[in-house]
Amino acid sequence: MDTRGRLTRDGIRIYDHGDFAGMHKAGALAARILDEVADLVQPGVSTGALDAFIEEQVNAAGAISATIGYKGYKHASCISVNHVVCHGIPGEKLLKDGDILNIDVTVIVDGWFGDTSRMYVAGKLSRKSERLIQVTHDALMKGIEAVKPGNTFGDIGHAIQAYVEAHRMSVVRDFCGHGLGRVFHAPPNVLHYGRPGTREQLEEGMIFTIEPMVNLGRPETKVLSDEWTAVTRDKSLTAQFEHSVGVTSDGVEVFTLSPGGLFHPTYAAS
Repeated sequence: MDTRGRLTRDGIRIYDHGDFAGMHKAGALAARILDEVADLVQPGVSTGALDAFIEEQVNAAGAISATIGYKGYKHASCISVNHVVCHGIPGEKLLKDGDILNIDVTVIVDGWFGDTSRMYVAGKLSRKSERLIQVTHDALMKGIEAVKPGNTFGDIGHAIQAYVEAHRMSVVRDFCGHGLGRVFHAPPNVLHYGRPGTREQLEEGMIFTIEPMVNLGRPETKVLSDEWTAVTRDKSLTAQFEHSVGVTSDGVEVFTLSPGGLFHPTYAAS
């Protein structure tokens, strides 16, 4: 149980700024691992091989995978390909030329959780995939720009939703970001849609993820019989980016920046 800081009346934990150092350390490891797996994402490589590499890197760093054993999950990452929205299970599936995929990694370092995900491309990137990935990446950044004391979680959601829908894409509503710190999931639920000025007010010391999932088609999803894999109902392509962030006295700190500037799959600046 996390007993640091204090809880707001909404049950959101407020951390001391000194705690941010632990989040930076955990976030940096998760981001570095996602940097290192990038060169392995190629047509003909299995998602299971990517996950095995990720688990090796977590172990080599002396860290703990937050997902292995979580509610019975057996892997060090979630790998979601094409129309898989999130929680894709790594396995024998071989990547094909043009596949897009999200890889999501959470590590525990000295009790702190570093949680991040980003998009990758196997082989040649199609124009429609490129556009989807760019809009999703930029939507995350719009959400992060809305993080500062006095704003609300509704402001974050609205910034993301307005940007995505202006590009005639849709925001997934069935999954959301979450509080983070010395626990994997905690209040609040960070919705990626909403109205300005609504929901809880942001305070210095809050730590949470922002992780919009954006579909080329409709927003509806369904979970497959494995009880993990979520897919778009209309089988449209989907993309997701995720950062872990903390609210500062005048804005935001991002804990999961890519050390190598590889957060965007075309290696644009993050």
